[in-house]
Amino acid sequence: MSKQKPGIPKGTRDFGPKQMAKRNFLLDTIRDVFKKFGFLPLETPTMENLSVLTGKYGDEGDQLLFKVLNSGDFLSKVKEPLESFDSKSLTPKISEKGLRYDLTVPFARFVVMNQNELTFPFRRYQIQPVWRADRPQKGRYREFMQCDADVVGTNSLLCEAEIIMMLNEALSNLNIEGYQISVNSRKILTGIAVYLGHPGEEAALSVAIDKLDKIGLEGVFTELRKLDYTDSQLNNLRPILELEGDFEAKAASLRKLLEGTVAIDGLNELEEITRMVRSMNGKLDTLFFDPSLARGLSYYTGAIFEVKMLDKSIGSISGGGRYDDLTGVFGLPDVSGVGISLGIDRIYDVMEARELFPSELEEASQVLIINFGEETVSYALKVLGQLRARGIRSEMYPEPAKLKKQMNYANRTNIPNVLLLGSEEQADSTITWKTMKTGEQRTLDLITFLEEISS
Repeated sequence: MSKQKPGIPKGTRDFGPKQMAKRNFLLDTIRDVFKKFGFLPLETPTMENLSVLTGKYGDEGDQLLFKVLNSGDFLSKVKEPLESFDSKSLTPKISEKGLRYDLTVPFARFVVMNQNELTFPFRRYQIQPVWRADRPQKGRYREFMQCDADVVGTNSLLCEAEIIMMLNEALSNLNIEGYQISVNSRKILTGIAVYLGHPGEEAALSVAIDKLDKIGLEGVFTELRKLDYTDSQLNNLRPILELEGDFEAKAASLRKLLEGTVAIDGLNELEEITRMVRSMNGKLDTLFFDPSLARGLSYYTGAIFEVKMLDKSIGSISGGGRYDDLTGVFGLPDVSGVGISLGIDRIYDVMEARELFPSELEEASQVLIINFGEETVSYALKVLGQLRARGIRSEMYPEPAKLKKQMNYANRTNIPNVLLLGSEEQADSTITWKTMKTGEQRTLDLITFLEEISS
């Protein structure tokens, strides 16, 4: 049998101990903020039924779902010739499950299934990987970690204000600067669709506008022409997408243009959210009102958020918004919710590029006990047990190799303290303690050492 060169699928990554130490620091920092704001932990399965996933992310999102083939000889149940199918019509015959695309739709499914056990409003945070059959590129992966916080069961705009507070606190705690929290409302986009003469078509308008950063204004216009937008209507859209000024100036312009539409409700809500953030002494200098912000996901109905780096070094690092009836498709109507999702992998890349991770994140053992063989192994194991009982990350070299080899192991794995427990130390109940950074070597009685290393 020929040897196979190992590899991993494109758009996925391995994380070694050094990377995991940084990822754990990142996740723990964000988790602490979620907990501070009263959110509870939740996990859902890797796989969901395709009936749960499809139709929730728009046509483009549905195409990015990873499908899981049915078990067994699934093709034997397909009676029609395969050439009579295309990929879309064949899928229901051979696949009933898919990998989760995000954490929001599984959360809505969970809420409906457990509605009688939950207390509303229900706050949850969820930190798990998701999968998208996307084209891998910088900052875009097929498998990546999402970090969500959602509240369901209330219409209060306090939840939106708290999302802004949490984003600012989490990014501040990670020492990330130079970011912008863009805000808009799907109600404003609905009003724009009415203003342009395409009432009820805000979903398609949002999908097109959502590509503004990627394909530019003329590219968006090309997309909208395919949806029967006239040049006159596009000329009316242009000044909206090119609005400049602060929130008040933009809002004033939109109030005039979109008077009599639901967009006015969206503007009023954004003003109220801003007032609440100000009342909580929250940061407003990171907030940016962007009427072109669309967030293509079809389930958003109110305020929407997106966090971007001002240097444009990477795509958005967070996004979310208000959804008024996501649970309705699962049989529980009129349960409003709002949430935010942080792209952990992109935030990691930002922090790595800017060298923002603390230098002392190594999770190596604090102490290595040198193995001198059978004569002293009992004493060494006794000391090892006492170290671990005190919460000291410790290990003993597993075999009595040459001293130089064991010392090299400590150096290469960044273990700062080495204990030499020979026959003399065993007889006297002492330890010889070498500090690797300075080379200093001391002999102490065991009790004194344990107290000193624990302090």
